Amino acid sequence: MKLKIALIFLLIPFIVFSQSRRGKKNVLPKVQKPSISTYYSAYSLQPDSAATPYLYYQVYDWVGTHYRYSGRNKKGIDCSGFVIEMYKNTYCIQLMGGSRDIWTNVRPIEKQELKEGDILFFKIRKGQISHVGIYLGNDKFAHAAVNTGVTISDLNEDYYKKCFYKGGRLAAN
Repeated sequence: MKLKIALIFLLIPFIVFSQSRRGKKNVLPKVQKPSISTYYSAYSLQPDSAATPYLYYQVYDWVGTHYRYSGRNKKGIDCSGFVIEMYKNTYCIQLMGGSRDIWTNVRPIEKQELKEGDILFFKIRKGQISHVGIYLGNDKFAHAAVNTGVTISDLNEDYYKKCFYKGGRLAAN
């Protein structure tokens, strides 16, 4: 009898452990982002001294979201959807459509005139506007890229330098 009780007490941890593992899928742990100040300092940007710090907090919240064509949420988003979300959440401005549709709502500006929050347009496919992002300052911009999802890139990178078309500014911005 004492042997049976001893065996039961020895087996309880194994039974509990095996039951706790049952039903759990292979859930990957959520990747921890560095603090917002650490993240932006890597890009030589300072959100606290920005004209619209909330833009930086919005971008930071979306960084790492996967790219999905026509996506409009945290499960996946495309470049125009990202710009639409940033403008809606930061400036309370409702934009609609794709990158070419957004282009029709802005006043074109040259690269040297860019200010934080301006919308950047790129001609990547067939010489037409096909990509869009938001200017953050210091030649950096936030966008949803096909390979990396929501990220920050530099306008001086060869690829973006070659494809950059113009900036655009909404009258309300």
